[in-house]
Amino acid sequence: MLTRLRSIRAGWYLPIGMLAAIIGLLPWLITGMRLPLQNLWAGASPTDMPLVLLPFSQYDLSLIVALLVTGSAIAGALARFGRPKRSGIARFALIVGVLVVQVFAIVQTAIAVSHGLSTSTMARLYLTAVVAGTIASILLGLGVLALIGLAPVPGATIGISIAAIAFVDWLSALLVPLRTSTPNLVLFNAIHWLPAVIVGLALAWCGIRTFGRAAAAIVSILVLWIVPAADTAAASATRSRVLAHDPTEMLAYGREVFAAALWTPVLSLWPVVVAVVVMVLGLVARWVIRRRHVAPAA
Repeated sequence: MLTRLRSIRAGWYLPIGMLAAIIGLLPWLITGMRLPLQNLWAGASPTDMPLVLLPFSQYDLSLIVALLVTGSAIAGALARFGRPKRSGIARFALIVGVLVVQVFAIVQTAIAVSHGLSTSTMARLYLTAVVAGTIASILLGLGVLALIGLAPVPGATIGISIAAIAFVDWLSALLVPLRTSTPNLVLFNAIHWLPAVIVGLALAWCGIRTFGRAAAAIVSILVLWIVPAADTAAASATRSRVLAHDPTEMLAYGREVFAAALWTPVLSLWPVVVAVVVMVLGLVARWVIRRRHVAPAA
């Protein structure tokens, strides 16, 4: 597969980047793309909601981030491990391909939502906030793409760690389409530990032999510890209808949830322990394999 990617002309990386972005949107596309119900919608039934390329809603902000970041991470992996000829042009084409799809998705969705929202000031503020958050998600995805696809190994490790957390929401939405069926608790509990395993494997790949690699390991562990707590806090605050009209109280509530989630063992602490254990096992395995290769030569 990687050999085939290297033999592909640089110009083909434009559609490859577009395909990566579309794969990122896949969990939403398979739901039928019906816009979620809006609290500020100007009187329409669920069946009358328009078809959109992104699930604009304060209840689905985590999913929006997951869709966009995962697509960018896939493109970053192709850029790094595919190692195409004329890599500079190919990687630029890959980035452009991702942006074409994601920018088109946000524009199409914003236009569709703007036509249906009420004309109140609150509705305009709501749409502006969601669009701003989505643009921030695209920029985060580009950062992940650059880290995984272009940065040295320590930077790529950090990018993989960020992508791993987004990948959980992406995979959950793919296995259980949004609001269409009852989730399998056993499956979801297994998925919960997946970022810790991915981060641990990435750290074993990176190693800690140099200062830069050790720093990348620390940053990756901090990402695994802090980001899920921040995601929980943001989801809890933005999904509250009681706090929707009081941004100050919403922020205060979000801070309280973040502080509590940060020290919740199953949410934030135990995944860090799992990642460290996987890293240590991976480093030991690498050392054993290296010793086996060195011994015959000696």
